[in-house]
Amino acid sequence: MTDRQTDIYEANMTTKDFMGHDFTLSVIVPIYNEVNTLEEILCRIRDVDIKKEIVMVDDGSNDGTRELLRDKIEGKYSDVKVFYHERNSGKGAAVRTAIEQCTGDIVLIQDADLEYDPKEYFSLIAPIVEGKADVVFGSRFLGGGAHRVHLFWHRMANGMLTTLSNMMTNLNLTDMEVCYKVFRKEIIKDIQIQSNRFDFEPEITAKVAKKRCRIYEVPISYAGRDYDEGKKIGWRDGVVALWTIFKYRFIK
Repeated sequence: MTDRQTDIYEANMTTKDFMGHDFTLSVIVPIYNEVNTLEEILCRIRDVDIKKEIVMVDDGSNDGTRELLRDKIEGKYSDVKVFYHERNSGKGAAVRTAIEQCTGDIVLIQDADLEYDPKEYFSLIAPIVEGKADVVFGSRFLGGGAHRVHLFWHRMANGMLTTLSNMMTNLNLTDMEVCYKVFRKEIIKDIQIQSNRFDFEPEITAKVAKKRCRIYEVPISYAGRDYDEGKKIGWRDGVVALWTIFKYRFIK
């Protein structure tokens, strides 16, 4: 495998497979208007038997999420840190804030909805723990676990953006827009993230490619939401992502 290629790593690992490896996982949770799912996703993250810290950033929620964080989560758990943006700035901005607060050896991004399953952390971090990868992308399209039959045009847009990103970065990813992205601390701390919204995804992809990181992909399950259930990404985000793909091909 060359430095600019990606590879597929399939694993069905448990806590015992990490015996002898001393590391801490930082789980970043960007949050915006997730009052109905926040407590459940936190419970699922905390149930994963890995030494970890959970860094939650509320990005100006106005649906009761902020009050939930302050009343039931902030200060209640030793492994949870909570930070707040006064106004909504976007996922990229929330991730940027969280990265500054991370102290773990491995950093993983987890959305605050229930689309992605924390039980898959073991498989996602395995290539990094074993010293094979610097960065790991999950993939919803490599035949992992159960997948909800979902929105056709979102799948088509994702495929187009991933293909264009691959053309600009010389990678062969199958799912550039996936939430689950995992990094060695030294990698993510050395990248200056400029994007504030969902354009974070193509930006970080371009920048790890330019750093010639060893990138692996891992199949994951997916329980996608529709707009009635709170899905937030739309066609405008796709247009911005398209511009971002070309932008970071030619600038640092």
